[in-house]
Amino acid sequence: MNIRRATSADAELLCTLAERTFVETFGHLYPPEDLADYLASAYPVALQRQQLQSGDYAAWLLEVDGQAVGFAFAGPCGLPHVQVQAGDGELKRLYVLRAHQSGGHGGRLFAAALDWLQTPGRTLWIGVWSENFGAQRFYARHGFEQVGVYEFPVGNTRDKEFILRRQQA
Repeated sequence: MNIRRATSADAELLCTLAERTFVETFGHLYPPEDLADYLASAYPVALQRQQLQSGDYAAWLLEVDGQAVGFAFAGPCGLPHVQVQAGDGELKRLYVLRAHQSGGHGGRLFAAALDWLQTPGRTLWIGVWSENFGAQRFYARHGFEQVGVYEFPVGNTRDKEFILRRQQA
């Protein structure tokens, strides 16, 4: 297993992997038309490329034998919480394909993203599905606390998401 920082040349790969991991993890929860609507707009390659070129966002790829099987994506916080401030950071996505989970690989991706996000005084944020109890426990072990709730649209379906925050020293 290898973790490497993604470049703008990886934008299409990241979008493909994001779609694949989202469907694998959550696809069963949604009517087919809602899932299709979400996927059609959620991962535009041009936006991913632009974000990675900007320097404000970063991504890491987990690879096995040269094949990407997981990723983390981080950048400025975009969560709908009144206490979010300019300069706050957010872990936006952290996914590992099911066949490669439970080996500590998600934790390694998380550590890479946090190393990049952490600066003194910066508040870190994460949005997590309200029913993803394993992720909630994982983030709690790393000092994140629930501070809000919002609706995450997947087509016409609205998921209840928790907003987690960790203050930096």
